[in-house]
Amino acid sequence: MNVPIQAFRLETTLKRNRTLTLDDLPFQAGDRVEVIVLPKTEPMDESASYPLRGLPITYDRPYDSVAANDWGASQ
Repeated sequence: MNVPIQAFRLETTLKRNRTLTLDDLPFQAGDRVEVIVLPKTEPMDESASYPLRGLPITYDRPYDSVAANDWGASQ
């Protein structure tokens, strides 16, 4: 029998003695549950991944040849 998985997310802070108490969970007494504890991380700022995004683009000498000195290298 496949029973749909019911997940419950809760954010809390550990006490000074590094203990954690979970109150008012949406499960019945006697239900088996699995507890996974993960450190809370802040979402990554997308602008940090793309620091040049949104900056103006300028070209120095846009009509000059590209790698003009390298054309003779293949001969």
